Amino acid sequence: MENKEYSNGEITIIWKPEKCIHSGMCVKTLPKVYNPKEKPWVKPEHATSEELIDQVEKCPSGALSIKK
Repeated sequence: MENKEYSNGEITIIWKPEKCIHSGMCVKTLPKVYNPKEKPWVKPEHATSEELIDQVEKCPSGALSIKK
């Protein structure tokens, strides 16, 4: 499966779907950014870069990372 990238103009979230264990940590932490019922499901413009970096660091599977 191909990696997906979502940018807020400052940083880019990289999602590796094959690593994702769907823990829900992202949705619980930043529900305005992550909504699996919508397309695209990641909307990084709904949080600050600092909030996004903090949340991505908590991803238990390593499926989310940041590219600056």
